Amino acid sequence: MKSVLKRKRGMEILNNFKKATVLVIGDLLMDHFIWGKVRRISPEAPVPVVEVNSESLMLGGAANVVHNIHSLGGKVLVCGVIGRDDMGKNLVHELRLKGIASNGVIVEESRPTSVKTRVIAHSQQVVRFDREKKDKIHLDTMKGIMDYLREKICFVDAIVISDYAKGVISEELAEEVISLARKKRKPVAVDPKVSHFDYYKYATIVTPNNDEASQASGVDIESESSLMRAGEVLLNKLGSDAILITRGEHGMSLFENNGGIMHIPTVAQEVYDVSGAGDTVIGTVALAIASGASFKEAAVISNFAAGIVVGKVGTAIVAPEELKSALEHGLSAKK
Repeated sequence: MKSVLKRKRGMEILNNFKKATVLVIGDLLMDHFIWGKVRRISPEAPVPVVEVNSESLMLGGAANVVHNIHSLGGKVLVCGVIGRDDMGKNLVHELRLKGIASNGVIVEESRPTSVKTRVIAHSQQVVRFDREKKDKIHLDTMKGIMDYLREKICFVDAIVISDYAKGVISEELAEEVISLARKKRKPVAVDPKVSHFDYYKYATIVTPNNDEASQASGVDIESESSLMRAGEVLLNKLGSDAILITRGEHGMSLFENNGGIMHIPTVAQEVYDVSGAGDTVIGTVALAIASGASFKEAAVISNFAAGIVVGKVGTAIVAPEELKSALEHGLSAKK
């Protein structure tokens, strides 16, 4: 890994982040956290009683990808769907507070804004409940997304499809987005859902986790040889330039259609919470590619970013100085 990216080159890519623009299309969510303590078990059922101390709202799903790119210093555009409700207003408010334009966020009247509520006690998730509607978005809404893409595509350096299977990403939409991006020579990075894998044909790079890669390839990943087979199957299945399989404590594995294969060991010191780690990976990969990084360089940088974010509780983000410090300590200074 160290021969792939040297410190000087890593800093050069990080410095280019502020010059790059990424458009994120996908399922916008609000992450609602309820924080508390557990001191006893309920007499009504064998469940913990959480004494609530505080609550917080954070951008989630595709909106968390947007937040990660913004936090790393990149310029970011967002396109997705919310409901005409308080959580939708909260989502737009959070974007605007960060200086992120919300004119690509479309309100669909019959649809609630997707919300994931997590109850956290002593840094551990006790339970999660979701409020959402997973039906496909209306044709008019899909047309609005494509109109926004056509308007903005010449001004962006990369596109992210962040698919949480909440109804925004359909086969038709994915095909149109990828087709237009290929015509305009804009890379498309996809954070996938297994049930939609066939939607992403000819995307530039797709970043499934280990389970998603197993299911989508039909290969049980339990050894290095089965991992290699799964990577090859997915490359052939999608016709992508690269597949980046995120493997938790085992790091990441990058498969390129030119035959290149690279295994990257994890750099995470402690793992507190993996919520949103995939958002950090796809956001960092896309921003790095938009900043001139190769797939290998982007994978190494995103691995460092993921190592930082899993050490935090909640839907976390990475600051530029954190990533810079991680690269300075983790990469060789040799040319």
